[in-house]
Amino acid sequence: MDFSLEFTPDLIAVFLTLFVLEVVLGVDNVIFISILASKLPKEQQAKARNLGLTLAMVMRVILVLFAGWIITLKEDVFFIGEMGFSWKDLILIAGGLFLVYKAVTEIHHKLEGAEEEHGGVGRKTITFGSVLLQILLLDLVFSLDSVITAVGMTESLVVIITVVVLSFGIMLFAARFIFAFVNKHPTVKMLALSFLLLIGVFLVAEGFEIKIDKAFIYGPMAFAIFVEGLNLWAASRKAKREQRRRIPVQLRPQYPDVDESVAVSSALGASGGAVGLSRKPVAGDTTAENERAGLG
Repeated sequence: MDFSLEFTPDLIAVFLTLFVLEVVLGVDNVIFISILASKLPKEQQAKARNLGLTLAMVMRVILVLFAGWIITLKEDVFFIGEMGFSWKDLILIAGGLFLVYKAVTEIHHKLEGAEEEHGGVGRKTITFGSVLLQILLLDLVFSLDSVITAVGMTESLVVIITVVVLSFGIMLFAARFIFAFVNKHPTVKMLALSFLLLIGVFLVAEGFEIKIDKAFIYGPMAFAIFVEGLNLWAASRKAKREQRRRIPVQLRPQYPDVDESVAVSSALGASGGAVGLSRKPVAGDTTAENERAGLG
């Protein structure tokens, strides 16, 4: 491993491949961070997202610098029967089980309606520090596999670090939009939790040396995202059509247009707007008794 850099077609192809892998991994991180950050009060959610992604990037760069030591983690440290386990395997198994646990727990809460509003009883156990710790632990698992894959493709530390920084810059910019989108659409959030469950199972299988082509993981995930996008598009178009067909509620009937010139001219006429008394004489009883009473 060195910091030398020589631009060749092969190096450019490796750079683009690593960049795509890091972006896909970054989306996984952002989805997981979004689910964890949604447990915090609203004023802390943005801080948790940004700080979590930044610390994850720093951790990955540090792991890249210690790539030589990371490679040694692939050596078996103990055996169970004929199956050997390395530190990498143990980390992948632990991280996969943790991811499966978190995904299953969140899915259970959504199905049972156990999600509570901010300030509820369940929220008191969720702290800012615990969220950051979970983000860093999971990113350690993702980073370990990512760094080993990157080291196997190129020995240029400059390329690997550049890819990591660029991908995390994109994720840092897109995190707010992904967070809002995932939390706005319940079906998308359930789909994201299913993805995390699938990735957790994949990590556990990889820890037990069961090789699964990543195309069988990310291919169905991409297809599911495409189908969900069609569903959201169809729902949006249906809502717009219903909005156009909806008749607005009228609180009172509309008054016809009235020519007010007649009323204005009458008010400004000879009477000067005063109300004239009737010229018709009023007949009444004019007896002396009524006159004395003031009624005559």
